[in-house]
Amino acid sequence: MIDFGRLMTAMATPFTEDGRLDGAGLQRLVDHLITTGTTAIVAAGTTGESPVLSHAEKLRLFELTLRYADGRVPVLAGTGTNATEDSIQLSREAEKLGVQGLLLVSPYYNKPTQEGLYAHFTAIAKAVSLPIMVYNIPSRCGVNIEVNTLLRLAQVPNIVAIKEASGNMNQIMEIAAFKPDDVFLYSGDDKLILPVLAVGGYGVVSVASHLVGTEITQLMEAYLCGDVTLAAKWSARLLPLFEALFHSSSPAPLKSGLRDLGLPAGGVRLPLVEAPEAVQLEVRQQLEILGKQPSGLLT
Repeated sequence: MIDFGRLMTAMATPFTEDGRLDGAGLQRLVDHLITTGTTAIVAAGTTGESPVLSHAEKLRLFELTLRYADGRVPVLAGTGTNATEDSIQLSREAEKLGVQGLLLVSPYYNKPTQEGLYAHFTAIAKAVSLPIMVYNIPSRCGVNIEVNTLLRLAQVPNIVAIKEASGNMNQIMEIAAFKPDDVFLYSGDDKLILPVLAVGGYGVVSVASHLVGTEITQLMEAYLCGDVTLAAKWSARLLPLFEALFHSSSPAPLKSGLRDLGLPAGGVRLPLVEAPEAVQLEVRQQLEILGKQPSGLLT
């Protein structure tokens, strides 16, 4: 199975001033992410504003991301929706385009039972041959994929990873303890990178890596090399930025930060609106504390 690496980025979707997909900006953003340590890119995830992208726009985003990544890192397509048949159709189309994996978010709004969740994910997995990451984020979807359900899904041959964003460390520890060795556990929260690594997680699917990818890599490398004290210092240093990026509806604060660094972003699509000025200022201040400049690099 393909190794997605430890620092996956849930990529923002850059828009032009009139709200269309910004192809030129996307190329710059992909190059920036790879240069600053991203090991795999997720296109059309929640951070990519997938709920407001049309079917055609998602396919175009997958196609362009693949083109610009040019084999340097794997590209995963966010093809999960709250309709199983729609998810299967989009997943098959993404597979034909050549993506290297799929990110499947839990069905939102429907609030399916655990058996319904299991049936949903297994139906999609059987319809494609690609490796799949299951994404649990109950705060967005209204339902938690419980540990037993995740462990059942981990037995499906092409379900190879779990993005766990419940924020529940009890659940995270259980998953880490009982999952198969060949199924990788990723933190879905930047601020929990170090705790998740400590209990046996593999990496993170990050939002903040758009802005501090190099620093997150240093955090993880310090831990993996046994320097827990240095990893803890990095975690504490980055924590205020991690939190600021979610002081308003994501990805509005992130896009504000990208613009501050001179990176492609554009605005957000309704029903999201720009982050309040106070949140934008907070993100900007945290970037300044970290020595970030409009080039996107440390001084």
